[in-house]
Amino acid sequence: MERRAETVLKEALGLSEADRADIAGALLESLESEREADVEAAWQREIRDRVADLDAGEVDGIPWEEVRDRLWARLGEHRAG
Repeated sequence: MERRAETVLKEALGLSEADRADIAGALLESLESEREADVEAAWQREIRDRVADLDAGEVDGIPWEEVRDRLWARLGEHRAG
């Protein structure tokens, strides 16, 4: 690590946990490739479309309790198999 980076790191480590978390998030976002940004945009569109379908009554939601029970059942099958 170059000297400037070491200095920045040392200063950052002296910040509050919240500030360090904000900086870490910003640094990680800066490393995202364009492809990852495209994937994120696609997920945002998918979420928007699904919410619109729910709001329009075109699809029915499944209650959390039912989803949870199905997941537990599948997990039990997987462990038994």
